[in-house]
Amino acid sequence: MLRDVLRILGLWRGHAGWLAAGVLVAVLSALAGLALLVLAARVIAGAVAAGHADAALLAGLGVAALVWLRPVMLFRPLARYVERLVTHEATFRALAGMRVWFFRRLAERLPTGLGLRRAGDLLGRLVSDVEALDGLYLRVIVPGAAALAVVLAMALLVGAAEPGLAAILALPLAAALALPVLLAPAAARAGEGVARAQGALRSAVVEPLTGIEDTLAANAEGRAAARVAAEGAALAAAQQRLARRGAWGGAAGALLTQAALLGALAWALAAAEHAVASALLAVFLAVAAAESLGLMPRAGASLAAAAAGARRLFEAADTPAPVPEPAEPAAPPTGHALRLDGVTFAWAPDRPPVFEGLDLEVPAGARVALLGPSGAGKSTLAALLLKFAAPQAGTITLGGVDLARIPSAELRRRVAWLTQDARLFDDSIAANLRLAAPEATEADLWRALDRARIGDLVRALPEGLETPCGEAGSRFSGGQARRLALARTLLSPAPVLILDEPAAGLDADTERAFLETLDEATQGRTVILILHRLLGVERPTRILRLIGGRAIPATG
Repeated sequence: MLRDVLRILGLWRGHAGWLAAGVLVAVLSALAGLALLVLAARVIAGAVAAGHADAALLAGLGVAALVWLRPVMLFRPLARYVERLVTHEATFRALAGMRVWFFRRLAERLPTGLGLRRAGDLLGRLVSDVEALDGLYLRVIVPGAAALAVVLAMALLVGAAEPGLAAILALPLAAALALPVLLAPAAARAGEGVARAQGALRSAVVEPLTGIEDTLAANAEGRAAARVAAEGAALAAAQQRLARRGAWGGAAGALLTQAALLGALAWALAAAEHAVASALLAVFLAVAAAESLGLMPRAGASLAAAAAGARRLFEAADTPAPVPEPAEPAAPPTGHALRLDGVTFAWAPDRPPVFEGLDLEVPAGARVALLGPSGAGKSTLAALLLKFAAPQAGTITLGGVDLARIPSAELRRRVAWLTQDARLFDDSIAANLRLAAPEATEADLWRALDRARIGDLVRALPEGLETPCGEAGSRFSGGQARRLALARTLLSPAPVLILDEPAAGLDADTERAFLETLDEATQGRTVILILHRLLGVERPTRILRLIGGRAIPATG
């Protein structure tokens, strides 16, 4: 648990200024509250000083306390307000950075799968597990630092005059301060149970809704609802276990702070006349400590929840990348010819190989049609060429440079892929197109749309390039969505295009028209056209069939 928490803090280094500022303001706010009660104790001590040998001194202290009381009273709420602003700003910045870090780690690892195939589980890690980390800062670090400052200040204030009284106050309060760390290991197990149950519940809700047509067609909505109810009950039980531990911690903390107060009261009742001021001060300080330390035991549950969320995040983020980046990158290739020599590849050691000794050469500017049935390895070849996977044997080169020595970002500037299920996102047409070229001008966008033969349709839309595409491109028909996806691919400056079943899901006439568009739109680039069959409109310079893990020239 500690290792995960320390790693989170390491990832937050870029926001150290904001985080430290939040802790500092929280400490000042807590000390201001302590100062208020110290001044109040001085005032009361001065008021009851009549007949005491040191009456004049105590009365003078009371007058001085009254002078300082008003500015401290004004500073205290201001400090609390600034504390809320700064600590929450620090938290939002840290969590936003955490999400970006996690997204990037996932993006490097998802092409070959993380074992997170349940959408709810992945969503839970990206949202809820990251959000759980706010408790690490807002409910553990910030209040912990403030409480520590209060305990130390109390020990110094009282200890200078009455060391024994300082011990009576400090010992139970120090124990309350240590409770979160003592309770966290047991609470961590309950926190992990809550995190797992949340992921299971999200999966139970998201999966049947994602495939709602199939769910309804199979009359499975009742079973889906029963599963949601079962997972909801499991989550409630896990949350109850975690809350129970937090409640026990809160009760223990309250007892310890009350023990400090009772000890201070006992000392005050037994105090000699000369110790009246110290006794009153101790009582007021014990009251002040209750505010700062009362919530600390519950911080153990927050620490446990944050540690559980961190562990789930790191479990996914630390999955080995399918293709590691080269330690010593090669110079960017100057040519764009592709060559595969003796490539052997299997998706897993216990699965049969997709390729065994595959040899393939695609000269720069060539137009190769790669045919084969489903499962022949056509899309696997595209994944290898994009470095979403790496061969177990053999080499793949681009422009004579081994792909293993080319950084992924550099390679993907030279090789673009139109996938079988190219997705349009729920954003404008312009935003979807600019995924391939963020700096593209409107003229560039229209040029790509026209080359994909979809420009006239977009011009006829009232909002033009700003037209929302809808979720998964629902605003457009299948053929229109494929042309928009093609326009996005054409917008890329990559000299090598891999078009993976580019007309998938289209009817025969739309498919033929779309493939005719490809011939014109991809002129001047190297094209690998992955198809089940040829219609006669593709005009490849070379036709190969993938059979038994090898590329064989097509005949007839």
